[in-house]
Amino acid sequence: MKMKVVVLVSGGMDSVAALYDARQNHEVAGALSFDYGSKHNHREIPQAAWHCGSLGIPHRVIRLDFMGQLFKSDLLKTGGTIPDGHYEEESMKKTVVPFRNGILLAIGGGIAESIGAQGLVIAAHAGDHAIYPDCREAFMTAMADAIRLGTYAGIEILRPFIAMTKGQIARRGHELGVDFARTWSCYKGGAAHCGTCGTCNERREAFTVAGLPDPTTYLATPPLPPRPAESA
Repeated sequence: MKMKVVVLVSGGMDSVAALYDARQNHEVAGALSFDYGSKHNHREIPQAAWHCGSLGIPHRVIRLDFMGQLFKSDLLKTGGTIPDGHYEEESMKKTVVPFRNGILLAIGGGIAESIGAQGLVIAAHAGDHAIYPDCREAFMTAMADAIRLGTYAGIEILRPFIAMTKGQIARRGHELGVDFARTWSCYKGGAAHCGTCGTCNERREAFTVAGLPDPTTYLATPPLPPRPAESA
């Protein structure tokens, strides 16, 4: 059912593809990016702004300084070094920002209702749950219920990619005309994608699985690491 929606857009592959998907299937009233003090916010948010500008979609950046100051995570500027390896490695839990999706969805739900939207789009996908507790189905279902019950409009959480892998999302974005060169994944937030951290490995794998050329410049492209279960 077509509805008026707000899209959460970080500037990464998944959220940008979700923006284009939402534009095809709904009326996109606006897009939200959050600057919460991560090492790569300054690299990904400009990509979100670029796509929103290209599509003529209002884009707002919301600063959440308290997260960078008070939360513990190596993803944050206040945290430790971003680990290299497979994106499902136990070490990647160090990059989890506690309850991040809960906070972003709550803010998005309030904004969606305030501008007369009926839905809030998030690009959660089938592979997110391995490391991130606030991406798992039980959490997402509970959060969706809370936002629906806690708003007069009954704001719905829309997850168009929840049954897709990242490779399938890459394929879908390609079909929609997404310029993936204008997206950012690397958690280290350097001048170029490092090619070795969990998000870089996931990005590289996605293009390979999708059978698409990878437009990304990496500092290194060693063989992709095996999944943890396979390396045991």
